Amino acid sequence: MQPILLASSSIYRRSLFARLGLNFDFASPDIDENPLPNETPDELVSRLSETKARALANTHPSHLIIGSDQVAVLEGQILGKPHNHERAFQQLKAASGKEVSFKTGLCLLNAATDEQQLCVEEYRVQFRELSDEQINHYLSYEQPFDCAGSFKCEGLGIALFEKLSGDDPNTLIGLPLIRLVDMLRFFGINPLIQAQLNRLNSMPF
Repeated sequence: MQPILLASSSIYRRSLFARLGLNFDFASPDIDENPLPNETPDELVSRLSETKARALANTHPSHLIIGSDQVAVLEGQILGKPHNHERAFQQLKAASGKEVSFKTGLCLLNAATDEQQLCVEEYRVQFRELSDEQINHYLSYEQPFDCAGSFKCEGLGIALFEKLSGDDPNTLIGLPLIRLVDMLRFFGINPLIQAQLNRLNSMPF
């Protein structure tokens, strides 16, 4: 099987990808993630996911490289990672009672052939009406300061929402696994088969 590299240092994306049962390496790409002037959310995450994958192509020339990037969008404005309690409070206060769209860019680059698959997946979240007390308690408990939108939906963050809508809930965490499986199959890797082969090959005899 062609080796796989996840172009990310995110523990959330690593945990998600591990669910497919495939052997993989990971590395953090060193890129500028600032948006370009007049760049739309779709254009931003598409460009950054491809840039992340291509940034590691020279050092991993035989790999299939997965790049992904995500932004949250509220009323047309991009919400980045808050990095601290104050900014996270402002984001959740603004999102209270409203719908937030999460755009996730996904790129699978075959470094050996320069072929790639590229897409943008959307997932939408309807927030509950949140009091200042609820927001502060949540942020103190989970401290989601490295997460776009200021929550961890795999944890207590699920209590912030009234409704989720989209094709793949993994998109909300930052790695659309359903679409990624399609991309992997395009390059000849079927997790439904390969995962079991990997397990058998790792067993002692």
